[in-house]
Amino acid sequence: MRAFLCWVLMAAGVAAEGEKAGDFDYYVLSLSWSPTWCALEGDRRNSPQCDEDADFGWVLHGLWPQYEQGWPSYCPTSARNPSRADTRALADLYGSSGSAWHQWNKHGRCSGLSADDYYEVSREAYERIVRPELLRKLKTPVRVPAEVIEEAFLEENETLSDDMMTVTCKSGRIQEVRICLSKSLEPRDCAPDVARDCTMQDALLDPIR
Repeated sequence: MRAFLCWVLMAAGVAAEGEKAGDFDYYVLSLSWSPTWCALEGDRRNSPQCDEDADFGWVLHGLWPQYEQGWPSYCPTSARNPSRADTRALADLYGSSGSAWHQWNKHGRCSGLSADDYYEVSREAYERIVRPELLRKLKTPVRVPAEVIEEAFLEENETLSDDMMTVTCKSGRIQEVRICLSKSLEPRDCAPDVARDCTMQDALLDPIR
């Protein structure tokens, strides 16, 4: 019965929980535009990611183990949880130590790696992708077609194609860029349940504070 329920969840394109650690097909590298997250959530939480002097642009939302359909989460693992010192050291990557902890707890456990190795692989994946410098130079909010953000990433990353990434929107704003990677961190095509591009022609993009 448990196996059948897991199959139903994956077929519906939703998260499974408690699956076997290390049993997945590929990664999704999710990059979040920090000004959007701060406007929609972070400011209400008084997150340090949204401090005026924080200077965050594209932060790492997470490196997510993924099935060809659906994804695992909260997998049981014998790996040691990261310490507070460990997650504090990752605030430059995730925006805050709390975000670093959450990503390990929900997604990192499913990688089959130790916390240290998961964070190391996550940083390597993040650093392999060139984030368009032009977007950091915005001085005022602009409204752009979501496809412009994708084109900017494609121009800076020759190994990517439009089938390997997707741009998401939330509440009328550019939210995230999600890039599909093999387990060895090479770009690959996204499965259909990930490849759902935002089609907005006037998505709001706030400048870095």
